[in-house]
Amino acid sequence: MHRKIHSTLLISLVLILLSGSEGLAQIDIEKFSAMKARSIGPAGMSGRVAAIDAVDKDPDIIYVGAATGGVWKSRNGGTTFKPVFDDQPVSSIGAVAVCQKYPAIVWVGTGEGNPRNSSGVGNGIYKSIDEGGTWTNTGLNKTEKISRICLHPDNPDIVYAAALGTTWGENPERGVFKTSDGGKTWEKILFVDERTGCADLVMDPRNPDKLFAAMWEHRRYPWFFTSGGPGSGLYATHNGGESWRKITAEDGLPKGELGRIGLAISRSEPDVIYALIEADKSALTRSDDGGKTWKTVNSGRNVNPRPFYYCDIRVDPVNENRVYQLASRLSVSNDGGRTFTNMTPSTSLYPGYKVHTDHHALWIDPREGRLLINGNDGGVAISRDRGKKWQVVKNLPLAQYYHVNVDMEVPYNVYGGLQDNDAWIGPGNVWEEGGIRNCHWNVLIIGDGFYTENDPTTGNVGYTTSQGGNLIRFNIETGEYRGIKPEPQDSTKLRFNWNAA
Repeated sequence: MHRKIHSTLLISLVLILLSGSEGLAQIDIEKFSAMKARSIGPAGMSGRVAAIDAVDKDPDIIYVGAATGGVWKSRNGGTTFKPVFDDQPVSSIGAVAVCQKYPAIVWVGTGEGNPRNSSGVGNGIYKSIDEGGTWTNTGLNKTEKISRICLHPDNPDIVYAAALGTTWGENPERGVFKTSDGGKTWEKILFVDERTGCADLVMDPRNPDKLFAAMWEHRRYPWFFTSGGPGSGLYATHNGGESWRKITAEDGLPKGELGRIGLAISRSEPDVIYALIEADKSALTRSDDGGKTWKTVNSGRNVNPRPFYYCDIRVDPVNENRVYQLASRLSVSNDGGRTFTNMTPSTSLYPGYKVHTDHHALWIDPREGRLLINGNDGGVAISRDRGKKWQVVKNLPLAQYYHVNVDMEVPYNVYGGLQDNDAWIGPGNVWEEGGIRNCHWNVLIIGDGFYTENDPTTGNVGYTTSQGGNLIRFNIETGEYRGIKPEPQDSTKLRFNWNAA
């Protein structure tokens, strides 16, 4: 009976909406103004975090930039967070930078700098002068993705921005940009071509006019992704971007065309610089003379496993030989990058209890390096002992739903798949005290969850999808799961999108 009632209400609503402007005019939208969105869960995980910065002198003040969830701020070391960017027209964040001399000044580059096939886009670079209370868009609106921001340590008006550019096409608004007037105007100071953007940018801590830029030629197509080409390369400037020198294989970099490059420079020994380079033979390279010459310190099979999604390296602020690699695992080296060991447990079937895989951001306390704040596909994790123990932040509601559906049960159920955080089913309401709890939600499949739908002829059977075209039929009552992904009937190889239909 309840299905018939719901169907009647749905049909009535559709008839009203289809009755044209005359029918729509009879609906007083103001009557719905008191309705508020409510969070129904699931609360067991967060979502992808692309950028993190904190105040050096007071690391309890943390800014977190989410891949598609805006900017969040904590004043108590990650115990609680609040959103500070929700009134802006974009939610995808690629870079966050705090002016350490004047911490009230915060810069945000929009557009995630990891151009996977489902990454968000931005509309330029924003500035706040009141600790994230209000924001002003200062330009670079057509860059689409800003991957890094470097601030002059003494002059708050001088800012460098690494712009990746469009992912699905070519555009001239990419490269390295500089402002000397606090964002009023921007100058493009490094440009290769319309296919090549800047993936990473680091500044010498003792000489703010010396910077290294990693230029990356890349392009995404509906069926393919190309990473690398003649436009890619490593560049250095000693005069604030007035001129640049390209570092080549003659200086010790890998031979052939390069792809994405991740950079890190030592705070304690600024002559020590690391470059994690995608190439025919990818390698972690190191310079001990300020970038003049380079040598390969690691060319192992897993040194750069998935560079389009993560190609990041960090150096401990007090030990130039302690190096962190951000990839599917967060790893540490204590011998200058020659060997790495995993420092986070793998993800759990019960999200939130262990540090998630796929790491994109790492802030290290510059005072002694014990405090680490990590951003990954499951949100934020914090360590206060260089990674021996981790606190997983469980109160950042950043889950990235690809699709959402409902069924006709009473109360109705909500279905949906999340980026790297499974497909779920949970109630839209419950008839018991206390409201919806996390225990009311159940995992349908693990992995990247996409489209999920209930069979309208029965309340028990449904279909859900995961990455690479996987299709699963499930029965909630019996617990049965069956893979029904189409298989080729001959030698033809079937091709599936990452986002399963």
